[in-house]
Amino acid sequence: VSFCGGCGLKLNYYNLNSMCEVDQDFHFSLFFLQHMTKLQSDGLELVTNIQVAVDARDSDWRTGLEEACRLRRDKLENEAKSSQEKFEEITRKWTDAKMKQTPLDLRDALNSQQQLCEQIVADKNKLISELQQELKASDDRYVKDLKKQAKDIDLIIERMEEQISSLKKSYLEDLEQIEHLSLQLKNMLQGLSLLEEHEDLLQKLRVQKAEEYNTDKIKMDTENLRKKLQEVKFNCHLNEEKLDYKYEVLKKREEENTILKSQLKRKIIRMQDILNNLKSKCANQEKQSKAEEQSLRNDYARIKQQYKDMQKKERHFAALDAERFEKIWLISEGEVKAMAHRALETDRIIHEQQLGLAWVSPPLPFMEHSGPIEHKTLKTASQAAADTLQEETGDSVEESEGLEDTGSGVNRRTVKRILELLCDELVSGFLVESKLLKLVSHLEKNEQSLIKLDCIFTVSTIRPVVLNWGASANFQEEETTNNQPSDFIHHNDLLVALKDFTAQYCRPQSKSSVLGLDMRDDSGDTAYWECIANVIPESKLRLWSALDTALNKYQAKLLAETQNVQQQNTELRQLLHLYTTSKVTV
Repeated sequence: VSFCGGCGLKLNYYNLNSMCEVDQDFHFSLFFLQHMTKLQSDGLELVTNIQVAVDARDSDWRTGLEEACRLRRDKLENEAKSSQEKFEEITRKWTDAKMKQTPLDLRDALNSQQQLCEQIVADKNKLISELQQELKASDDRYVKDLKKQAKDIDLIIERMEEQISSLKKSYLEDLEQIEHLSLQLKNMLQGLSLLEEHEDLLQKLRVQKAEEYNTDKIKMDTENLRKKLQEVKFNCHLNEEKLDYKYEVLKKREEENTILKSQLKRKIIRMQDILNNLKSKCANQEKQSKAEEQSLRNDYARIKQQYKDMQKKERHFAALDAERFEKIWLISEGEVKAMAHRALETDRIIHEQQLGLAWVSPPLPFMEHSGPIEHKTLKTASQAAADTLQEETGDSVEESEGLEDTGSGVNRRTVKRILELLCDELVSGFLVESKLLKLVSHLEKNEQSLIKLDCIFTVSTIRPVVLNWGASANFQEEETTNNQPSDFIHHNDLLVALKDFTAQYCRPQSKSSVLGLDMRDDSGDTAYWECIANVIPESKLRLWSALDTALNKYQAKLLAETQNVQQQNTELRQLLHLYTTSKVTV
């Protein structure tokens, strides 16, 4: 009994006496080939199963990667579109901000622009963090894939080694069984001897070529070192020449510096002489400046008086313009309301006579209003003080205005007196510096009072309080921030800052002193006139159009019937005429 290939199949050669030796060899060889083929196919299947699983996993990974790329690309495109829309909105709001004049509106516009910019930056940061998280997840997944790949490779190697050992064991067992059955063993041995001879020859050739390679490599390294030595020598020589050149340049520069020092000394002496001459000229110029300053002050007083006269004329013409505007408004309003009444009467007649429907009058809030739309004018505390102090008691018009209430139950004369007492009492304390009093001493009394009041409001942390100068008497105080740091300037720049403040203060004061049509808020005029123009809604206009079309069709039908009746009447007249004529002849 013998065992073949480790498969547990037994061949009993002693029971095969009836078979010839050739048949035994043939059957045994066939069984051996089938067994080896089965072993090879099983081993190949074990190895290829891992490869198929890896290919499937790689395909799934590529599909997920393409989907993630698509989603990321869509996210980037959406974010770019939203960023572009926000950037266009920011650009559009910059254009709107240029149209604004008051600092409060400009501050609000700037804060709004800043919030939009911060929102864009936050969106960008959020997108970056999401992409970084995706990148980190990809890196982690890549590390896991590498570990999985290493495990698969180790498993493939382990299975290959097992298969190799199994095949080797099978081959050894089979060789032991067929040594005495085949004459091919001698050929195999001869082949093995030849293979060994070839391997020895290849080994000798490998050693010979390795020695030749090492020799050539040593020669090339020597040649490279020789070239590097020559390059180092050349660089050393070049550096020596550069150092010599720089030394010569430094010598020449030292000589030039010596000459330049002597020239500068002579120039300093000459400049000192020029400085003395300029000092004398400056003294003369200062005397002339004082004379010109006095002349300019006189011109300033004269121009200011002319400006006040011009303000009176502006107020007069502004009042005339307002009166004329109100008259034109009332005339136009009366005509438009009359047209609205006629349109409503026409609508009522159409509903009741033509359609037979009950007519309901629409709400007409504009009919209860007459005259221009008035809006409340708001002034700050500083502007109110400026308007109060600018009044002149000598003029009759200003006297009549001074007797009017300020909107809080106190007349203007009392308010003016209170402000003057406030200036006189608080200026002597610590709220106003003595330097400021010296700087404003050459101005008129009203201007001094305005600057002192503004200084007192600023030091006392009094923010602009909005007063209602219309029919109501309510004060609306704005919230103040007590923790804001104060802005100080250098004492040398105080005069320039005071002049800038005075010039800036005069602009809003001149605008608020003229009560003309320019200060009127016409934001509600368009809505008011559109409300009157839309007294007949669009649905009723479509109803009128449909009714007009139907009446025109009905009129055309009646015209056709009328023509038919006229034609019949004509024919009847002709028949009657023929009948009468025939009767007469008879």
